[in-house]
Amino acid sequence: MSGDIESAAAAAVRLAGGARLGSVLAVAEPDAWLALDAGVRASTWHRSRFQPRWEHDAPLPPDLNGLDESRLALALCHRDGRIRERAVRASGGRSDLLPLIVIRSADWGAPVREHARQLLRETLDMDAALGLAPLILRVGRRDRGAFGVDALSRVLGQTSRAQLAVLLRSSDRDVRRFTYRLAVERRLFDRTELARTAARDSDTVVQDLCATAALSVVDGEDAWEEAVALLLSARNPRTRSAGVTALRRAGLVAQAEAFLADRSALVRACARYVVRQAGGDPTAWYRQRCTAPDDLASTPGAVIGLAECGNRGDAALLWPLLTHPVAAVRASAVAGLRTLDCADAHRLRPLLDDPAAAVVRETVLALLPCATDLPGTWLLERTDARQPRHVRVGALRLLDARGGIFALRAAVGLLEDPDVNLRLRAGQSVLRWNPTSHARYGDAEVAELLDRSRQLVSAAALRRRK
Repeated sequence: MSGDIESAAAAAVRLAGGARLGSVLAVAEPDAWLALDAGVRASTWHRSRFQPRWEHDAPLPPDLNGLDESRLALALCHRDGRIRERAVRASGGRSDLLPLIVIRSADWGAPVREHARQLLRETLDMDAALGLAPLILRVGRRDRGAFGVDALSRVLGQTSRAQLAVLLRSSDRDVRRFTYRLAVERRLFDRTELARTAARDSDTVVQDLCATAALSVVDGEDAWEEAVALLLSARNPRTRSAGVTALRRAGLVAQAEAFLADRSALVRACARYVVRQAGGDPTAWYRQRCTAPDDLASTPGAVIGLAECGNRGDAALLWPLLTHPVAAVRASAVAGLRTLDCADAHRLRPLLDDPAAAVVRETVLALLPCATDLPGTWLLERTDARQPRHVRVGALRLLDARGGIFALRAAVGLLEDPDVNLRLRAGQSVLRWNPTSHARYGDAEVAELLDRSRQLVSAAALRRRK
């Protein structure tokens, strides 16, 4: 932001010299107006203690009514509140300066603020709101910025759905969220439209807003099936979970069973609730799936689902799945064993060499609590450049947790790894390394390894480590 303010301060000098607003300012960008407001004052004290450079070159006259828009814009941003107040009074009918009137409506000076608010009441209509909405919402975050947001709400509250559609398609995230909230409050969408937006919109806030509204629409029981189908098709787990929860109200409980193995833990939990409310037994369903490995290829979520609602005795069903041909099933089996607190380091160690990165990630998470018990040499071998990247990453993470000389050897060796991100991780591991009773700063090997990592560690830090 400092760079924007510096640019705006330079723009103030150009405006004082007669340049037009549009030639020095991106007038369609709300942040440009905020930067100009700060930048005009940032140029203060440039030539003297009492006068900014732009005003020194072209002093403001006592009567501001005859100023062109460029000079009046500078007056609206002036450090002197009395000049800002006079500038606001002189801005009536100057539509190009409305963005600065919005800013002044949150001014710290009460007279400036009140005059700006009165002018905003008189001039803010739908056409102006379309362009000013992003700026109004940004100013609305300030201590005295609520007035502009309330004024925007009043204007948009009187517009038609067709007029609001322009703001609903806005590229500004805050504007879209604000307009959708307003549209929901005004009940401009029916249940199906809300569900469709929740399922397809890219903004998670809009998704949640519309999904919640779709389930609370008071219009009898019509359109439930179509709306729920749309929610269930959403990529966002929160939206899908809302659809699953709605299955009970829509009388479609049988469909909940299909979501017991959803990829999202939230959706699985909601599906279990709906199935239980209908008298079903999700745990039995999971156990049945896990005893039929051939069916798990399309529903790997059933494996972790069993761990989420089963008991430690169910680990017997998960151990055989560690050799399942589908990587997602193997990864879920490891995650399930960890969830049941049944992870056996000796039996899980071979999975650190799994060809699937997801399986190795879950294996590392399961082995982290017992990292100090893992063989250092065995882990160090898996940081060799000939190993797959995900294996090297997993081994480094376990060695980092294990500590000691093996961790330092691995980290320093990986400083020359062909993968740039892994080199960065290795460097961070070197910087985090701490001595142990078996590897002290004064040891010859420790000193030699730290010397090799000199390019990452400052000389002062190296002296402390030695």
